[in-house]
Amino acid sequence: MKISSTLPLLAFAAAIGATGWYLGRHISPPPTVATPVDSSARKIRFYQSPMHPWIKSDKPGKCTLCGMALAPVYEGEKGFDSSDPSLVSLSEASASVIGIAVTSAKIAPLHRTLRVAGIIDDDETRHRLLSARVPGRIEKLHVNQVGVEVAADQPLATLYSPEALTAQRLYLENFRLAATGAVASSAIASSREKLLLLGLTDTDIRQLETTKKPLDTLVLRAPFAGTVITRHAYEGQYVKENDALFEIGDFSSLWFVFDAYERDLASLALNQPVTVTLPSLPGEKFTAPIAFIDPNLNETSRTARVRVVLPNPQRRILHRQTADGIIHLETAPTLLIPRSAILHTRQLPVAYVDLGGGNYQLRQLTLGKIGDTDAEVLQGIKEGEKVVTQAALLLDGQAQLAQAAVSSAETAPSGHAHHAAKSPEEISSEKNHSPATTAAPAISAALLDAALRVTEALAADDLPAYQKHLPALRAAIHQTSGAMHHKLAPLAEKLLEGPDLKTVRRPFEPFSNALTDFLRALPATQRPAKIFQCPMSPVLGTARWLQQSDAEVRNPFFGAAMLNCGEELH
Repeated sequence: MKISSTLPLLAFAAAIGATGWYLGRHISPPPTVATPVDSSARKIRFYQSPMHPWIKSDKPGKCTLCGMALAPVYEGEKGFDSSDPSLVSLSEASASVIGIAVTSAKIAPLHRTLRVAGIIDDDETRHRLLSARVPGRIEKLHVNQVGVEVAADQPLATLYSPEALTAQRLYLENFRLAATGAVASSAIASSREKLLLLGLTDTDIRQLETTKKPLDTLVLRAPFAGTVITRHAYEGQYVKENDALFEIGDFSSLWFVFDAYERDLASLALNQPVTVTLPSLPGEKFTAPIAFIDPNLNETSRTARVRVVLPNPQRRILHRQTADGIIHLETAPTLLIPRSAILHTRQLPVAYVDLGGGNYQLRQLTLGKIGDTDAEVLQGIKEGEKVVTQAALLLDGQAQLAQAAVSSAETAPSGHAHHAAKSPEEISSEKNHSPATTAAPAISAALLDAALRVTEALAADDLPAYQKHLPALRAAIHQTSGAMHHKLAPLAEKLLEGPDLKTVRRPFEPFSNALTDFLRALPATQRPAKIFQCPMSPVLGTARWLQQSDAEVRNPFFGAAMLNCGEELH
């Protein structure tokens, strides 16, 4: 395990050394930081590597890392700064050979392209289910297949109904008596309303009043122009009242419906244009605004449905086909740097800032939203500062070697300060054999025990046990100090005692993640507890927890609902 973890750093150090060797052979040593003076009148204090300032010697020679000749530093000169391991100094020629490029941090809108996938559905406001209004038998089908376009009031089926025949006869009798004044007008109005409820139209009733001949059949008609989506009617079929017969939708406009994740919802708004492409129409694009964003989230997928209305007068877009959408998002002006300037080689994202004069400083960043080419910076860089966008990885490799060398020099005897320079291989070996306690703060037995008990209680869906052990966990965190206390104490204050498991699990998830992060810096063989990870936790999406035994995965974020969801992190 130790050999495999050493190889990547050895390879990286070799690459840095090769770069330095090339610079040493093809670039003359850069001048010292101080103004040049007459060397014949000044005494040489020491010799220093311009590429690796922490390497010094009282004799002329070459850098043990890059092979570049050591530059003399005279009395009264400052030399190359090695007090800050995060500061990398290069000559102009060296920066040019490495290919360093910089860009200024600026205030501008962040642009991001959101790509979504969804389906084409019909307009629910123009979707109608036609059912039988009276019992009877289907005598004839005028539309006998799905997908047929029908016009408004077009006959769909003829239904034989004795009940409709009786209602027509009653209406004719009341109509006749009303003419003589034998019945009140309310009686004829009531019988007319009955006919309308049975499915007769005003035209059918006027024809009945003219012919005086009641019919024993009813005609089921299309309520509007559209497409037959489903058909449940067959000739000769007996139907009961409310039996579904046809389903009709208007395809002159269709809905493109897709799911948007929680993190993207804040960037979506009504009337925002969406470009839709279809596999059945390659090369064509349809652009329409967002018409509706569902305010109800799906608890399982943590998404909300978003709707776009697409005009379809020629019926070229097909119902229920898949489609892809592209949304160009733009935020309010904010501080941006190119994504190429950001390195993820450490626990936090970092970037290098050009301080001028060949000096480049490491900065830890707090990032906001990530765009297509830029990223929002919340903390770490100011507007106008120049960040390295090219060859930053070489600078970071040199800075990490410098930091390791300086740490090693601080622990070495003072009499060997000028000769304590070590090779990359020695530095890498020392890092991999350093005590685990230097990699992460020690977690007390009380804190570990309380955390394990609380986690197990949630995994067992045991709310009383969780409430019983929570005070001990808070007390153990109160006894911590330094970075651990600074990180865990605010999260522990948000832990709740009730009223139910779902409520207490939400704040416990980020707390558990923060606690496990302190142990993840340790090798797996030196951790006092196992670390497990769930790839679909309710709050963070990916969350971790401590567990004493790896015999069985016991997920505290879901409990019995998905107890075995997770895997051990090594």
